[in-house]
Amino acid sequence: MKRIKKLSPINELNIMDIDVVRVWFDDWNIFIKTNTNEVRGHLLSWFPRLQMASKSSLENFTLSPFGIHWVELDEDLSFGGFF
Repeated sequence: MKRIKKLSPINELNIMDIDVVRVWFDDWNIFIKTNTNEVRGHLLSWFPRLQMASKSSLENFTLSPFGIHWVELDEDLSFGGFF
């Protein structure tokens, strides 16, 4: 499992150190939660494909060491973009 390490003073983050344990949505946002209980989110309006998708399409994603992928929607979000 990948881990989030403490950010350096210049806020460098190694994307391989992020371990996302949960992804979820509300009507306006996508959220991720890490194994250290840190929660981050983005507005779905930043991602038109996600914003227009059905709930079942949104929930049909896969996780990789780098991010979230929706094959059906042809959309990818990197974990690093949440930090």
